Amino acid sequence: MTRRDQLSANLATVRERIAAAERAAGRPAGEVGLVVVTKFFPASDVRLLAGLGVTDVGENRHQEAQAKAAECADLGLTWHFIGGLQSNKAAAVARYAEVVESVDRAELLPRLARGAAERGRPLDVLLQVSLDGPGAEHRSGVAPQGLAELAAATVAHEELRLRGLMAVAPLGADAGEAFARLAEIRAAFLADHPRATRLSAGMSGDLEQAVEHGATHVRVGSAVLGSRPTLT
Repeated sequence: MTRRDQLSANLATVRERIAAAERAAGRPAGEVGLVVVTKFFPASDVRLLAGLGVTDVGENRHQEAQAKAAECADLGLTWHFIGGLQSNKAAAVARYAEVVESVDRAELLPRLARGAAERGRPLDVLLQVSLDGPGAEHRSGVAPQGLAELAAATVAHEELRLRGLMAVAPLGADAGEAFARLAEIRAAFLADHPRATRLSAGMSGDLEQAVEHGATHVRVGSAVLGSRPTLT
């Protein structure tokens, strides 16, 4: 089996999982988008995926993402930056990414805005909200009680377009419960930002639960590309 055949078969399985989850949740077919996360995989895989109809690609390491986006610039893909973002890399990320999904603090915003301005087009951003339980340190994402303030700071930058929320189910947690909590957070958020309708949630192991609770996009890596290659 060629690499293209492997990716094609895996993509078909993931797409059917998404379709089945949509049906189970009573949602319209095709409502949930797929972002394929290509972390640690080569640009040649990105090209194969594009040939198989993938339009959205996710990366979470700046150096790797920047190189792949440049190498695949002819493909017309939408690049999503989904990893933890260092302040000193934010402007550079905004120069190649169409979407930054991991905005979790206000200090990133002026740098993202500057990078978007240098590129000459607005940048879509999602606010990453923490689903950690009470008493946790919210290691990844803004705590829900800080979401309104971060959203207000985001919309103050004309170069940034607030599109919605992103979240990851905490390790060891029940994904269904975590995403049910996310749905409640999102409902309150939409009351203040009705146009920020995107919800990026769910990965290879829990995409069904995310779709059940309103995800508009799922971020899938290993179920499409296989186990991550060992770095040497």
